[in-house]
Amino acid sequence: MKIAFSTAGDTLESPFNSTFGRAPKFLIYDLERRNFEVIDNRQNLNAAQGAGVKSAQTIAKSGVQCLISGHCGPKAFRVLSAAGIKVYYCNAPTVVEALTQFDANALTAASSADVNGHHG
Repeated sequence: MKIAFSTAGDTLESPFNSTFGRAPKFLIYDLERRNFEVIDNRQNLNAAQGAGVKSAQTIAKSGVQCLISGHCGPKAFRVLSAAGIKVYYCNAPTVVEALTQFDANALTAASSADVNGHHG
């Protein structure tokens, strides 16, 4: 299973980013292989609109089954759900802490977006 984390960095120790659509990067962690890759999301940082949807499309193309982020707007949540990607909300300080919480079954899959659109 592959999991996407919103982040600003390139390592598991990087700060966890609380926003989804405008997260600078996504760390894609492969649970089976215990390795990861980082996807740059800078093209959406300053988008006037549609950052969440474009980020969701990027995540869907990466082959992940789950997204762990701090927040997710309604349009992005719909795109992720349509792609079969489960969304988990988390407020961990680092990516590795968010992964630890996921591994410990301490996170619950979201049933809806947790913010209105245009949540920076």
